[in-house]
Amino acid sequence: MKITGTFDVKMQPLEHSAEAKDGVQLGRMSIDKTFYGDLAGSSKGEMLSAMTPVKGSAGYVAIEQTTASLNGKKGSFVLQHFGIMAGTVSRLILEVVPDSGTGELTGLSGTMTIDIKDGQHYYGFEYEL
Repeated sequence: MKITGTFDVKMQPLEHSAEAKDGVQLGRMSIDKTFYGDLAGSSKGEMLSAMTPVKGSAGYVAIEQTTASLNGKKGSFVLQHFGIMAGTVSRLILEVVPDSGTGELTGLSGTMTIDIKDGQHYYGFEYEL
């Protein structure tokens, strides 16, 4: 099954234990999202990032737990992010953590895409349940 929709996201800096070294800036952020559409609910998570001295080159990983209704089925699941940016080329992988689904979402697997157009965030979610 494949669905699409929009989401709002708020990110706030959190304390982190590593200082910048050799021009690499490490960061830690909280993630709060609200999803709309066939995936309706919210998520909370954390992101770790590394920005290099080269403009446009960075990487991040994140974990977020989503509590939502997915096509009318209620429960929660965890998404894991892996992102790499190198100038104008980027790669982003978001996958449902195996066996993280609860309630009516037990057994959920899938991948998510994120697009940002004119300041609006869009998701595409391809999943099996």
